[in-house]
Amino acid sequence: MAGFAGACATLAFSPFNLWPVLILVCIAAFSLMRSLTPKQAAWRGGWFGIGFYGTGVSWVYVSIHHFGSAPPPLAFALTALFVMALALVFTAPQFAFYRWLCRRTGSDDHWAPVLLFSATWVLFEWVRGWLLTGFPWLYAGYVLIDTPMAGWAPISGVLGLSLLLVLFSSSLAQYLYNRNDRSVLTILVVTTCVSLTSIPLQSIQWTKKSDERVLSFAAIQGNSAQNLKWKPGHLDEIIERYLSMTHPFWDRDIILWPENAIPTLYQNVQSLMEQLNAKGQSTDTTLVLGIPWHEKEHFYNSTVSLGTGEGHYFKQKLVPFGEYVPLESVLRNLIAFFNLPMSSFSRGSEHQPPLQVAGHPVATYVCYEVVYPDFSAALARNMGFLITISNDTWFGRSIGPFQHFQMTRMRSLETGRYMIRGTNDGITALINHKGEVVSSIPQYQAGVLTGELPVMSGETPFMRWGSWPVLILCLLFLKIGWRTRRSTTA
Repeated sequence: MAGFAGACATLAFSPFNLWPVLILVCIAAFSLMRSLTPKQAAWRGGWFGIGFYGTGVSWVYVSIHHFGSAPPPLAFALTALFVMALALVFTAPQFAFYRWLCRRTGSDDHWAPVLLFSATWVLFEWVRGWLLTGFPWLYAGYVLIDTPMAGWAPISGVLGLSLLLVLFSSSLAQYLYNRNDRSVLTILVVTTCVSLTSIPLQSIQWTKKSDERVLSFAAIQGNSAQNLKWKPGHLDEIIERYLSMTHPFWDRDIILWPENAIPTLYQNVQSLMEQLNAKGQSTDTTLVLGIPWHEKEHFYNSTVSLGTGEGHYFKQKLVPFGEYVPLESVLRNLIAFFNLPMSSFSRGSEHQPPLQVAGHPVATYVCYEVVYPDFSAALARNMGFLITISNDTWFGRSIGPFQHFQMTRMRSLETGRYMIRGTNDGITALINHKGEVVSSIPQYQAGVLTGELPVMSGETPFMRWGSWPVLILCLLFLKIGWRTRRSTTA
């Protein structure tokens, strides 16, 4: 039952977007943990995690099999190992810790387990965002982005939305168990009222459009086949495709090419870069593109700004196995998956100047970086708009690109900034400061997205404080639960 409940959670996220399902999943998880010892909760929580990640990150199989050249049995085994590792490291300890706290309170039939369950859930989401380089995927709060509760996102971030959803679900479950407990009813009513205040919050303009003119842009979606992209002999074809698709749009303020649009080192095509830089200067255009970079015996996944733009950015948040190989001396060359093209990148410095794009400093996120809430908010400070480039071709035709895009939209909502998202095969889109999709082009085919990009000023509360207020609130919930234990014991 725990595994089934976890598996159903994926239906709440994009592309299914059945967000009430996650309320039912949280109710089920809360109910299934009643009266368990920590050891029993760890076992049941492990099964919940296997279901949750087994469906939620099933796209890992696509990357390993289709692009890592692993045969189906091996790809399945590696995917299963990854899923079980996530369950073992995160969900099993999460529920074991929750039950350990509950047993200290002396009873499951009062309000304390509600606070403990909610706080533990959110704290472990936060831990998952940085432990072992972090995997901040499938946070509960993402499912609320298209609901009235999304108004809290610019204040609390996605973790605040997670807390609201889990607190409501667990208090509802506890109330159904014990309808005579007015304390539980109070928590349920207060949580509902706080959630409803999100409706007027949506009308607050935390940021505003500057008086400067809007910028025109063209985002090029080249749709280069991933299984051919890095093979010798295809480079000239790819370059020609991007040049021909870009040719009609040199009158735009910004042209955007996706992550690793040119599948070779910047230093190998320096003459091409000089030509593009000169073209951009002559047409008063900034070209932003993704291309690998070599410097001082290190390789970087980089974003470069040419023409009227300036600078380069080295990606800081690298994807394990995709961009670097943990335990490299053991795993490198073991199977083709561990020797993917450009899987030896180095991490960029934390103190890099922003790219200059069309006369503005801009926060740029390379693919996976945009899924880190606090990291993204920190980079967005004092920036007029945001740019993210990605190559979601690694996900194939799975649910991965939709989940990634949902998280990208949340970053715009949290920071009150417009964002251009440029990808190789989708989803290429313009997102406004409310996290809404202004325009996009079809996936899995070449195309060009054009539009206008306002420059924003001001800061949201989340940009100033990040997730810390929510984390402190969760710690306060844990302390209240501990004091309940002391009172009960006394």
